[in-house]
Amino acid sequence: MRPLLLLSLLLPLLTASGASRPNILFCFADDMGRYASIYRQLEGMGTLNDIIETPNIDRIAREGVLFKNAHVTAPSCTPCRSSLLSGQYFWRTGRAAILQGAKWDMSIPSYPLLLKDAGYHIGKMYKVWSPGSPGDAPYGQQQHAYEKAGRRVNDFSEHVTQMVAEGREVEAAKKVLYDEVAANFDAFLADRQKDQPFCFWYGPTNVHRKWVKGSGAALWKLDPEKLKGRLPAFLPDVPEVREDLASYFGEIMAFDACVGVLLKKLEAIGELDNTLVVVSGDHGAPGFPHGKCNLYDFGTHVTLAARGAGTRGGRVVDDFVNLMDLAPTFLEAGGVKPPDVMTGRSILPVLRSEKSGQVDPERTWVITGRERHVESAREGFLPYPQRALRTPDYLFILNFKPDRTPMGDPGQLDADATTLTENTHVSFADMDSSPTKAWLIGEHNNPQWKQHFDWAFAKRPREELYVISKDPHEVKNVAEDPDYATIRDQMRERLMAELARTKDPRLENDGAFFETAPMAGPLPDDVAKPNRAKKAAGKKKK
Repeated sequence: MRPLLLLSLLLPLLTASGASRPNILFCFADDMGRYASIYRQLEGMGTLNDIIETPNIDRIAREGVLFKNAHVTAPSCTPCRSSLLSGQYFWRTGRAAILQGAKWDMSIPSYPLLLKDAGYHIGKMYKVWSPGSPGDAPYGQQQHAYEKAGRRVNDFSEHVTQMVAEGREVEAAKKVLYDEVAANFDAFLADRQKDQPFCFWYGPTNVHRKWVKGSGAALWKLDPEKLKGRLPAFLPDVPEVREDLASYFGEIMAFDACVGVLLKKLEAIGELDNTLVVVSGDHGAPGFPHGKCNLYDFGTHVTLAARGAGTRGGRVVDDFVNLMDLAPTFLEAGGVKPPDVMTGRSILPVLRSEKSGQVDPERTWVITGRERHVESAREGFLPYPQRALRTPDYLFILNFKPDRTPMGDPGQLDADATTLTENTHVSFADMDSSPTKAWLIGEHNNPQWKQHFDWAFAKRPREELYVISKDPHEVKNVAEDPDYATIRDQMRERLMAELARTKDPRLENDGAFFETAPMAGPLPDDVAKPNRAKKAAGKKKK
């Protein structure tokens, strides 16, 4: 038999048995944004990365590829994750395209289940796709969960602070949680068959609020005052905000430490280099202006680094990447052809290239968007629909309903600071409750901070255009400036063409799909009733 013919017959068998197919480890942090000390090394001092230390993310980036321009499709966890898992723009995923009231359509292919069908051992730890229904449906619900050793890392600062109060040393208290992560991962690895490739999702929620106020300094020795003078223009440079940011960065450092636990385990069993390790986050910072739920860079720009399994290391890449590109990437790495329905494009050629800078000349833009988050789940409130086009030079945002307030109903602006910090629904529900939010609302009548308040909560014009080189914090809208009229029109045309090509329902019948139940208004019964049942069971248990 001819050698080439023999190889063609054996290749499917080799692929099916797992030979030459890499493992896949995806580490995905809630609300992490674009924060890692490697970015400080890349871009210099003077940014929010000045005080953070992430040695494990940095290692992945140094030994692999660091992306400078990675963005999410939606700065809200459920639609972002729906997009990532399906490899499609979030607006193509039906009810999975919203936060409150999300429901997964099992006819939508998801990369973990496709890899499972191809012989991969799949597993997950903590959050994958929620609070949608059924929980974590695109990852096989809970049948692939490995969490029996503990889930306390999801409330990292709370548990460590409590253990320290009870007499433990800080590092010893942290190790208790690291050990839980290691034990869960060990259980996953022990369940696979010999030589079977694996696909694992590590998704802690500790970077999501709420974390212990001041824990950045107490647990990670982060000095908030080192941020003074380094905050972007839209954040009030005051002690309350600097402390809030330091605590946020502490949670990212906790996530990084747990990534280190997983890397150490892979090294110990000799499988690190045969594992495609990817680390990222599902959108920007929660409870801060311009962050989560916003299409500005502070809301959509995220960390992305990858190493192993054929990745050519030591490179920094300028290519624009949308996180929906990860699904076809993981499938292609695993020898599975991505379904034609996927709108994402595999970045495997970028990972395996030897080039730095701009690798793929077509990757010079991303599109992001937003619909329903928290606020529109309440009766009488509707989504805040937006779509945006980001290029190296410009950010163009189209606000389809500029008569609506972007963060929701103003609510109780006179509420006390504690209430504003603890209860998201008290005021502007689409911004997470936080000390920063409470401080800013508390100053809403102070002329000194009116501009900051407006940047966060005021109504926005139908079109926004920002010149990145002149305005990196995206606070000076030039959409009505005649000097930029041609650029604005070109950006709008490019954006609308991609929305039309990918059949965005927002363009049809004045967005009726997103404006009516179950996509807007009170939660439908198939979501509301299970949630009520869970709450009732919790009360009964207590």
